[in-house]
Order: sequence, then C-alpha cells, then structure tokens
Amino acid sequence: MTVAADSEARTTVLASGMPNPQFVRHRLGLSFWIPVAWTTMVVVLAATASLLPLRNPIETDFTAIANWPDATYWFGTDQLGRDVFSRSVFGARISLIVGLFAPVFGLGVGILLGMTAGYFGGRTESIIVAAMDAIMAFPGIIIALAVTAYVGANTAILIFLLGFLTIPAFMRVARANTLVFAQREFVLAARAMGATHNRVLTFEILPNVIIPMLIYALLVVSRIIVVEGVLSFLGLSVPPPQPTWGNMIADGQTDLATLPYICFIPSALMFLTVLSINLIGENLRARTDFRGSAL
Repeated sequence: MTVAADSEARTTVLASGMPNPQFVRHRLGLSFWIPVAWTTMVVVLAATASLLPLRNPIETDFTAIANWPDATYWFGTDQLGRDVFSRSVFGARISLIVGLFAPVFGLGVGILLGMTAGYFGGRTESIIVAAMDAIMAFPGIIIALAVTAYVGANTAILIFLLGFLTIPAFMRVARANTLVFAQREFVLAARAMGATHNRVLTFEILPNVIIPMLIYALLVVSRIIVVEGVLSFLGLSVPPPQPTWGNMIADGQTDLATLPYICFIPSALMFLTVLSINLIGENLRARTDFRGSAL
C-alpha cells in the first residue's frame, strides 16, 4: 500500500464513519494493554524496590523457615527464612537491567554496521556480513558460559557480553531494511541534490529503519531475560546473595517436591514478563507492518 493510498483510506474511514477492516485488525486491544500493564508494574516495582516497605531480601527470619505463602509473607519464605516476595521484586532488577541495556548496546552497533553494509554494498558489505557470520557460528550460550566462568560475572560484563552476542541479529535486520530504502526515490533525490552519504544515512534512511529495529529490540529483550535467567540458574550471573530470578529458581529446585512455590513463583514471574514483552512487540509489529496488512 502506498502512502497516498494509506492516507486516502484513512480519510475515507473518517468521512464515512464506517470501520475499515484493515485498520480495525491493527487496533490495539487487551492482548496489548494487559501485557503493557504487567510490564509497567514489574518495571516500577523493580525500580522503586529500595523505596518500598519491603523486607531485606537477604535477611533471614529464623522463626519463619520455609513458610508457605500467608498474610505475613505473601509469597512465603525460602529454606533460609528469606522473604520470597521481596527477593522476587529485587531479583527483577538484574533481569530487567541486563534485558534492557544489553539490546541497547547490540542495537547501537548492529544498526551502524547493518546500515553501512546495506547502503554501501560491495566489499564493505561482504566484510561486515562475514564477520557477523563468524560470530553467529559459535553457540551464544557456550560463549556466555565460557566468558563468565573465566572472567567472573557482574552486571556490566553481562550487559557487554549479551549485547555483543545480539549484534549479528540486529545487523541483519538493519541491513535488510536499509536495502529496501537505499534505492527509493527520496534517497536518490537526496543524493542527486548533493547530500553526503552520512546525511543520507542519518536523515533519509535511519528514520525509516529505526521503528522496525526498536520493535525487533523488544523481542530481543525477552530472549536476553531468559538467557540471563539460565546463567543465573547455573551460577554464572551476579553472585549471591544478590537475588535474581534465575538463582531463586536454582535455590528452589532442591525442594521442588515439598516447597514448590520457591521455584514456581520466580519461574512464573519470568514467564509472564517474557510473554508480555513478546506480545507487546508482536502487536506493535503487526500495527506498523502496512505491507503485510495490504495483502
């Protein structure tokens, strides 16, 4: 669908007052707003955890060892008498910090490399694509395990490492979108008027590429949260006593038969958060994909 046709269709809808099925289908509904509400709640709780009247997540209450959820301890306590609710809220911090900032690093580098490869082509494109293929040839989780086991793990290392592993995927998406716009009329017109390559990339191509890249970044966020949880489960993320969803799941697996809530609660929180982010990304992708909606 062209921009003119899209604008004409919208004008027809407004003038007639009748809903157009093409736009009704992309209307954001509960499958978008419920995930947004859940994600917002998790982010706000994690960001303000230190300001909330929560128990110390590493403080032990010897009078409440392995208590099931009740009015005092909403999510119960673990084998050491630590409040599972407090640990879940504080544990969300690591997952969200790593999950949000690692893709930002990968997005910045990937979009630079992808736009360069897609715009200039030739040998430049071949070198960049070959380098990205070399990175993707190694299993990402194995690289993460090896690096964290060798140099140790903290939040900064996890962000850099996981962000580095996302660069090839972002590069491919940025390159594909750049190839779509590199030969469009407005780009050719800008070049014919004497615009430099940097100006064309920054002001003509980047605004058209950034939206699908940001939507794709949301899907990457959910994957990074899962990977960080796997590393935490294996003891290769932020070391104890700092709680994370992954090490909480690991702590609860030994008593899964008798105290299942210790393991299931952080698992459920991770599942709902990852699902919500995926649903947000899919809804935004469908809403902005006018080429697909016109088929």
